[in-house]
Amino acid sequence: MAVDLTPRQPKKAYGGEGGSYYEWSPANLPMLGVASIGAAKLSLAAGGLSLPSYSDSAKVAYVLQGRGTCGIVLPEATKEKVVGVKEGDALALPFGVVTWWHNAPDATTELIVLFLGDTSKGHKAGQFTNFQLTGANGIFTGFSTEFVGRAWDLTQDDAAKLVSSQPASGIVKLGAGQKLPAPSAEDRKGMALNCLEAPLDVDIKNGGRVVVLNTQNLPLVKEVGLGADLVRIDAHSMCSPGFSCDSAYQVTYIVRGSGRVQVVGTDGKRVLETQVEGGYLFIVPRFFVVSKIADASGLEWFSIITTPNPIFSHLAGRTSVWKAISPEVLEASFNTTPEMEKLFRSKRLDSEIFFAPN
Repeated sequence: MAVDLTPRQPKKAYGGEGGSYYEWSPANLPMLGVASIGAAKLSLAAGGLSLPSYSDSAKVAYVLQGRGTCGIVLPEATKEKVVGVKEGDALALPFGVVTWWHNAPDATTELIVLFLGDTSKGHKAGQFTNFQLTGANGIFTGFSTEFVGRAWDLTQDDAAKLVSSQPASGIVKLGAGQKLPAPSAEDRKGMALNCLEAPLDVDIKNGGRVVVLNTQNLPLVKEVGLGADLVRIDAHSMCSPGFSCDSAYQVTYIVRGSGRVQVVGTDGKRVLETQVEGGYLFIVPRFFVVSKIADASGLEWFSIITTPNPIFSHLAGRTSVWKAISPEVLEASFNTTPEMEKLFRSKRLDSEIFFAPN
């Protein structure tokens, strides 16, 4: 498989005073097209509003920085859900969902949201297509005033004024005094999970921690068809070599920190060896084995897996394949001595998927 796996940063697609929208494209990250995965990032300045829109792809959103508000209108719903969001929140956004995002006027930091999703049913493999409901490129700018007027029961003059009253595209900055609905604690239920506060699925002292998003703790994940996790490993710790054993791609965004990554593919060939740091994205092909080692700053990443309840197989540690294989098979497979087999098997008896430095 001769596809470039080099991690990449996104490029700015559009923006203005209220903020910017960035995206990764198959042109600079070819694995997006191969895996039919979309990736983008929204950054809103204080007072910024991402206008209501929907997408051709189901997504998982992850709040990388800041606090703000997300408006969500589910298909066939008669009322929007207004959800307060903060750093660490993950939201599952199925097909047909209309969303808007807002950063408070008095915010001291930008609101930054990562979007990862499945584009296999979208217009472009490997890239989201978003449909704006208002603004200079909004859906209704394409309809004649006759059609808009009939649809909204307005005169053609009023329809023309309403459609043309928002000259901006995608992102705006609200004026002083403009207010939006306040978030509701009730609306948040079942819509968001904070990965920094949720119970840990894996917690290894001086090694690392994992929170997994699945159909149990975020039910909408089932409709999205994706699993996700937040992984944090400590300084100089290692994440065991492993692979997704249910034919899923792993899409990884480095949230913060830095470290080294190696990926090995078919015929035992190392297809990626690189240094990664916050802001970079890379994709591991199906069944390829990946491992990471953190630098002194530690390493944190958010990943989606292209199945809602992913299963991983690890090749080192207490729960690895090697601990399950019989001694005789291991000895014959490595063409080694019984003494070496015993030494090999005696290691990593109390470590699972993260290995603290010696």
